[in-house]
Amino acid sequence: AYMAQPQVPAWVADAVFYQIFPDRFARGVGLAKPRNLEAWDAPPTVAGYKGGDLVGLRDRLDYLQDLGITALYLNPIFAATANHRYHTADYLMVDPLLGGNAAFAALRDEVHRRGMRLMLDGVFNHCSRGHLFFSDVLENGPASPWIDYFTIQDWPLHAYDETGPANYECWWGLRALPRWNTDHPAVREYLMRIGEHWVRQGIDGWRLDVPNEIHEPGFWEEFRQRVRAINPATYIVGEIWSDASAYLAGDQFDAVMNYLFTESVIQFIGQERTRQELVSGMGYYPYPALDAAAYANKIDAVLQMYPPEITAAQFNLLASHDTARLRDIFSGDEAGVRLATLLLCTFPGTPCIYYGDEIGLPGGRDPDNRRAFPWDHPEAWNTTARAYHRQFIALRQAHPALRHGTYHRLSPSSDATTGMAYAFARQHADETIIVAINAGTATEHVPLRLPTVSLASAEGAPQVLLGPAEALRRQGDGLEVTVPPRDACVLLL
Repeated sequence: AYMAQPQVPAWVADAVFYQIFPDRFARGVGLAKPRNLEAWDAPPTVAGYKGGDLVGLRDRLDYLQDLGITALYLNPIFAATANHRYHTADYLMVDPLLGGNAAFAALRDEVHRRGMRLMLDGVFNHCSRGHLFFSDVLENGPASPWIDYFTIQDWPLHAYDETGPANYECWWGLRALPRWNTDHPAVREYLMRIGEHWVRQGIDGWRLDVPNEIHEPGFWEEFRQRVRAINPATYIVGEIWSDASAYLAGDQFDAVMNYLFTESVIQFIGQERTRQELVSGMGYYPYPALDAAAYANKIDAVLQMYPPEITAAQFNLLASHDTARLRDIFSGDEAGVRLATLLLCTFPGTPCIYYGDEIGLPGGRDPDNRRAFPWDHPEAWNTTARAYHRQFIALRQAHPALRHGTYHRLSPSSDATTGMAYAFARQHADETIIVAINAGTATEHVPLRLPTVSLASAEGAPQVLLGPAEALRRQGDGLEVTVPPRDACVLLL
């Protein structure tokens, strides 16, 4: 049962997020580092550190604002024993390699001074075997005071010795990641207080790692109530790859990472260019290819899964630290990446750009999708991609309909059977934006009929914001737009 009116933070619809993998984004000047770091430009490895930090990120905020970014989502920043920092060792300390708590405070202050937002990654299902509580269990065995914080099955524990059974519950059988016993009231309280602590420290949102693996009744409801009591505008995003209706009734999360949107876009835009080896066996299913009608039907279903307030706050993305980058998935097809990025920036929900996508940073499956950002090699940047990222983000920010508008499917009609042209409208107040996408290899003539607006009687000619100006002609009580192959047209009424 949905709540009467889910309360979603008002700022989210206007935000454009940028996801940063802190170890790989930027190194700050003057921050002391250990000796044993990988070369910045060398291919990433599973265990190696590059030494990116929050000082370097703070120094690059001008670059991000120039792109149009207004909010940051950081992969975990707490002290941890892995370059991705999902192996949390201390939830109250920002990793010394990132500059520690002082670098966090300076980043937070500068982000807020610029009117931007900051969302952190919370890993509350499991911790590192280097966490103090678990280390104590390893040291003291059955005498440890922290024994109830984990699920111990037998003694001795084999945290590092793969020849014996682990004898404790760990995430997906990985001994490095002991699972919290979230059934235990003290553990629950410990985790809730971490959630509260960083909201008190000024973060604007939590992205929650594998939250569907915490099954205790009321856990996420309580988490929401407690962080919202401190800051009612805290944005809560769950990492759930499939239908998340059970979590999006308005009493737990505001949004999920919208991989259902991601997979639909890849199915429609990728077509025969999609590299199956980069998308199979993941948490999403961006295959088989879809024509325009099948895509529109799937998107209709995705948009109707949740209450409208929640749909408008979904965390939309094309790639992340868990997937291959879109350019690689599309076999390097620039036109396809451009069309997908346009869909991302015009669709209901808040868009998130994965760091480096805007300059065409390559990346296959993990760890290749976590390359270091090539600041020292601007000659390697794809300036075309950066230009259309800026253009599409600016388009979104210039038009309230693209941030707050209702969604109307225009073409193809639900009874269409073939064709690769898809068009939709976003409407807000007296503004209507129409987006027409041609994912095919032949020119398409797309009829546009909008039930709520007589297009033929609209005052003045519709303005072509993107695409060929001569693409538009009136047809009866509607319009027809001509869209070249693998291209798009955006109109303002």
